[in-house]
Amino acid sequence: MKNIEEIEKMVLAGTKNGVICVGVLHEPYGAKSASVATVAISLQKDASEPDWKVHIPLENIDGVIEALQKAKALM
Repeated sequence: MKNIEEIEKMVLAGTKNGVICVGVLHEPYGAKSASVATVAISLQKDASEPDWKVHIPLENIDGVIEALQKAKALM
């Protein structure tokens, strides 16, 4: 069974009920698989499944943060 440790939930800007959830997903691909950071976006806050989700391995977190900061600077 997948075990999600929720870190933060925030309102999805530009929506009435959307949310962004950030957490750590333990054993995402079966027993003893490495934990990943997970970002899930739901357009409805009580949706049973997110509309979009991404799993980011530990080794890629810093690179993804850096790329997001670059994207933010261009906005």
